[in-house]
Amino acid sequence: MTSRRVRMEDLAEHCRVSVATVSRVLADQPGVRPELRRRVREAAAALGYALPLTLAGRRAILLASRPALIDAARSQFTLHVLKGMRERAAALGMTLEMRPIDQPFVDSFRPEEDAAGYLLLTPESDAQIDAAARQDRPVILVNADDPLMRLSSVAPCNRTAAALATERLITLGHRRILFLTRPGRRTIARRQEGWAERLAAQGLAADLIEAVDDWHPDQAAAALKARLARGPRDFTAILAAGDSLAIGALVALAELGIRVPGEVSVMGFDGLPQCELQSPPLSAVEIPMRAIGAAALDLLREVLTHPEAPPRRAELACRIVERGSTGPAPSEQDP
Repeated sequence: MTSRRVRMEDLAEHCRVSVATVSRVLADQPGVRPELRRRVREAAAALGYALPLTLAGRRAILLASRPALIDAARSQFTLHVLKGMRERAAALGMTLEMRPIDQPFVDSFRPEEDAAGYLLLTPESDAQIDAAARQDRPVILVNADDPLMRLSSVAPCNRTAAALATERLITLGHRRILFLTRPGRRTIARRQEGWAERLAAQGLAADLIEAVDDWHPDQAAAALKARLARGPRDFTAILAAGDSLAIGALVALAELGIRVPGEVSVMGFDGLPQCELQSPPLSAVEIPMRAIGAAALDLLREVLTHPEAPPRRAELACRIVERGSTGPAPSEQDP
């Protein structure tokens, strides 16, 4: 005889209550007497009904890396992601605790603490990801991914978004697009890959890269001015790997008397509120920061509900927001 999956209607009939009552109990909704709530849950366990996992009252711990904390003080990307996390945690009835990563890193995972799982925000290295994957606790990577797919992760679609931004600049007539970057993280490398791939697809050279050692606008401004001091300007557009670098580019170009966007277009990457306050207002790839934070909690819930399921990588789409810093390429392509 083939066994039949226990339905909500079976539970209702067994407990002699309505299906609506059973639904409220299983969803942890108010309006059901405690003894009846207990009877329904006991019946569900006895009959083999798959109870949904509730995270109400559980705690998730957000481990913020040094880059994430520095970013929070400078550009607020981290703060917007955190806001999305807090909103989704509240909707799930969870509490969210944020703390900096311990040194050594493995001490961040404390076996004695009662936590549903961990959210690792912007890990600094693959070594940290490796250590997180060895933990016997649920860990979700945020603004990062595991190259070996041992951990679930959520991040912007960095490669695709950079390709879209590059395509937009090409559509505006630009053929020499400088990529201004701060190397070091895989997410940033994917942005560079998207820029290079889109240029190559159009038969254009991907040979203009300016790298800096820090995300601070002053470094970007200094690097750009030094480049232009060494020889003629060899680009008509700049795609920056972050808004802060794009802001530094605007500062340098203004000080050198180069018109934006008349002579050079500038595109940022983040889409932070301060883009609108620049002169001219900064066009940018807009990352859905709050949605990334919310998705991290959803991934944690999935891991806790289905621990046997394979890890998955979630990439959220970005959009291009055009403002005053981008425009048609100048008629003379060789400045």
